[in-house]
Amino acid sequence: MNAPTVWLAPAKINLFLHITGQRSDGMHELQTVFQFLTLSDQLHFTPLSDGRIKQASVIPSVPPEQDLCLRAAHLLRDQGGLTVGVEIALEKNIPIGGGLGGASSDAATTLHALNQLWDLAASEDDLAALGLQLGADVPIFVRGLAAWAEGVGEKITPLTLPQPWYAVVDTGVHVSSAEMFVNSQLTRNCPRLTMCPPQVGTHANVFEPLVRKRYAQVDRVFDWLASFGTPFLTGTGGCVVVACESEQDALAIQAQAIYDVRVLIAKGRNISPLHQQLTR
Repeated sequence: MNAPTVWLAPAKINLFLHITGQRSDGMHELQTVFQFLTLSDQLHFTPLSDGRIKQASVIPSVPPEQDLCLRAAHLLRDQGGLTVGVEIALEKNIPIGGGLGGASSDAATTLHALNQLWDLAASEDDLAALGLQLGADVPIFVRGLAAWAEGVGEKITPLTLPQPWYAVVDTGVHVSSAEMFVNSQLTRNCPRLTMCPPQVGTHANVFEPLVRKRYAQVDRVFDWLASFGTPFLTGTGGCVVVACESEQDALAIQAQAIYDVRVLIAKGRNISPLHQQLTR
């Protein structure tokens, strides 16, 4: 298989997000449905002969020790017992701190790409297990299928979902997931649901009331988008999403954008654009 020269790291959305409990180690038990978007970061990988693993350029607001791409590369290299190096060039198209899973997706793409480039032949299960060490969302990007997820995000059951166009509103608000998860007003005892493909608006995102209360800009965007459909928060925010009947409807929302927000247009995908690359 010829490796791509540009590797895609797609965004995801959560069609709903419940927390059903908290474990003794502090991790939260959740139920959610993930779907991928055509909106993607892009990564390039260049071998280095000196054994260094580095980013080609500094990512604003992300210290190197917190960079999930670098951590993923180190994990995989250690797992394979290698001494090779790589330079990672990351083009960010997914808003940072928007709840779209950009950093987790970048990490998963790094695992897949370096698994090929370093000829490690690690299985998808191996990569997903490594990904879980980096974050609860990383395995869903490794697996690459729209899915119902439980546990801390590692128990994944693929789903076939409608694939509408979405207007994804980047409110400009960067929400700290860590801060949201420790918020004393967070609902942590949602009743457990039977697995089912949810209709948008049927089930809530437990972070939505907290984010809307804390960030006036997010609250205003919800009110504005309500005239176009049923807006919902993805992840812990602060991006707000609305499903559209067509690309033209999504573009119409983009054309009417207010509050100095950025409206991104993307198609829902049940198979990750990264995995479409891998199968090609």
